[in-house]
Amino acid sequence: MDAHETAPAPADVPSGPGAAQVAVAPEGRRSAQRRTVSTLVVSQVLGGVGTSGGIAVGSLLAESILGSSGLAGLANTFQILGSALLVIPMVRLMARRGRRAGLTAGYAVAVLGASLAVLSAVVRSFELLLLATFLFGAATATGNQARYAAADLAEPAHRGRDLSTVVWATTVGAVLGPNLLTPSAPLARAVGIEPVAGVWFVSVLVFALAGIWLTVRLRPDPLLLSRATEQAASRLPSDDGVHPGVAASTRPADPPTAAWRILRQNRAAALGVATVALGHTVMVSVMVMTPLHIRHGGATLDLVGIVISVHVLGMYAFSPLMGRLVDARGSRVVALIGSAILLVGCALAGISPMGWSWALTSGLFLLGLGWSATLVSGSTLLTASVPVADRPRVQGFADLVMGLCGALGGGVSGVIVEQAGYSRLSVLGGAVALTLAVILLLPDDARGSSRSAASHDTTDGTS
Repeated sequence: MDAHETAPAPADVPSGPGAAQVAVAPEGRRSAQRRTVSTLVVSQVLGGVGTSGGIAVGSLLAESILGSSGLAGLANTFQILGSALLVIPMVRLMARRGRRAGLTAGYAVAVLGASLAVLSAVVRSFELLLLATFLFGAATATGNQARYAAADLAEPAHRGRDLSTVVWATTVGAVLGPNLLTPSAPLARAVGIEPVAGVWFVSVLVFALAGIWLTVRLRPDPLLLSRATEQAASRLPSDDGVHPGVAASTRPADPPTAAWRILRQNRAAALGVATVALGHTVMVSVMVMTPLHIRHGGATLDLVGIVISVHVLGMYAFSPLMGRLVDARGSRVVALIGSAILLVGCALAGISPMGWSWALTSGLFLLGLGWSATLVSGSTLLTASVPVADRPRVQGFADLVMGLCGALGGGVSGVIVEQAGYSRLSVLGGAVALTLAVILLLPDDARGSSRSAASHDTTDGTS
């Protein structure tokens, strides 16, 4: 029987006289990691279907309700804002109860958001749509946090590979989701609402299935087991004097400022956050207005779905390659590659005419590919640079910053397009990508000053 089958379900970690030996057993850890990754792969497929489909139609429904495109981008902006702010309670729950509790709670909130999105289409309420998309953002936050769950038990040499595998798993669902716009339209027509809203019925179903799957399968909890393993290996008691698996549910939550203090003292982790946040800003700013750019040129919903699917393919399909490059060449090199790809993607999107074009499709693909490189490299660098005990709060703070930056970019993108055009928006996105490249090329004078970070990091290209 596998180690994960013998671990007690309530605490998710071994306990008793032999706890130390079981917790640090290499084969047991590898077995738990295989189960964790396979479980997360399935949940990411399901979550990807619901998330990408909902994101693709948010601005379209908003424009239909409002009658103009000026504020249509707010639907996607609120979704991004929700993914940023809802990660705070999610991470606090993870710190106390483990990854499983936080991830399943996230999908429960997303089910509520998708349900309210359908209702907003029924009553034609823009305000309700904004609330719905805000709650819908919990699905994005859950998918983002899942990549960190894949790294909790990963061996240092394979951390990038395991993290990117879970990111890659989103490909299947994320590519399928936008292409369900037309097949799901009859569901919307059956209740007398906008055809584009039909995809949210699908979101409700798949988010519920993902939550149930994680509840049943994500055992032992990777974060709690990782804590137990680390402390058992060092034979040191927890801060509160008891086993981490037992005490996780009773520890007080850390304030957000704790993560900020850690990042100020850890330049490698701060660089990881900057890489993830700026790469996300570029991608979101251009992507959220692309469906309107296509539709304003007379293209059909099918073509909107195809372009977004190609974009999502770039985001997720090549993440295993990015992970292996991180493991082989280092996070900083891959992040630089990502910033260059984002710059080219913005250039192609900027020269594309309204409607569908190969330039736009190629540009959106490259925006997704560049995002993948920055996400995987930045996330791996961040995870490798902080101890297990600090990871939930710092990872949550990173996703908070990433979401807020994306929300800012998405929020102003509608105004920029209305006042200056889609091409100008793409130019500004390229400027952010160039800024990221400059930051990455700056000399790092903290390599020798942050010894604790360096001891944890084998992926920044300096080992």
